[in-house]
Amino acid sequence: MIIITKKENIIYEEIKNLKPEFIDGIPEKIIKMRVDISEHDYHEILNDLQSKNLIIRENGKIKPQKVKDEIKVVENKREVKIEELNQLEKEVIKIIKELAVDGLIPRYTLEGNLLYGKLRLDNLQMYKLLLSLEDKKILRKNSEYYRLLLS
Repeated sequence: MIIITKKENIIYEEIKNLKPEFIDGIPEKIIKMRVDISEHDYHEILNDLQSKNLIIRENGKIKPQKVKDEIKVVENKREVKIEELNQLEKEVIKIIKELAVDGLIPRYTLEGNLLYGKLRLDNLQMYKLLLSLEDKKILRKNSEYYRLLLS
């Protein structure tokens, strides 16, 4: 699932609507003229859309990408972060269930798997995720083990 803000969605929809008129790509200036948004926000949104693989920017022209995933639109960037964290939490719970024996998983095994396994989280992301799961009473940390409180 790809999570974008309302402003990103407005620009993305405009790009998709203009695609048939501009086969070689839509000039960035045309999109900028059609949407009422500051120059700084406009470029930031285009960078965000490109980082989410929704568009390609080349030589001042924009082309929409084919998207197979579902796109979810939220109010602002804060909500995007929350939704992404929720998605990561689900992935982490799945990993914990795979690695846990009798609901227990060694601390270093879990942390190592989150850092160097499929998710490739950095230290801060891992810490925030584990803390979030502890706060939600999904996971409990003992000195050497994590205990999964879900079944």
